[in-house]
Amino acid sequence: MESTGDACRTRVVLDIVGDKWSLLVVRNLRDGPRRFTELKRSIDGISQRMLTVKLRSLERDGILTRTVHEVMPPHVSYELTGMGITLREATAPLLEWSVAHLTRIDEARGAYDARQD
Repeated sequence: MESTGDACRTRVVLDIVGDKWSLLVVRNLRDGPRRFTELKRSIDGISQRMLTVKLRSLERDGILTRTVHEVMPPHVSYELTGMGITLREATAPLLEWSVAHLTRIDEARGAYDARQD
């Protein structure tokens, strides 16, 4: 049986991992480790600062790991943890649905906005 406290904590976690940037980071790590610059290039519209914030948050929550590679020049890579992989699997249908329905959503918004004018 779920307590009221657990329900409240669940909402907090959903807020953390349910935002668009976090889901896009998770999605972009689906094929394995990626460097910061690779993630930045692959996530349209995200700022360097926002990517840094989201990566730290996802690392703190156990969704991904950060590895510093001691090469010249040094670089950092990010990779999904086991829990991150299950999050990706759980959210993949939502992201696929979003892509499949973008045009219809745009059309619906256009029609709605036209009625408001």
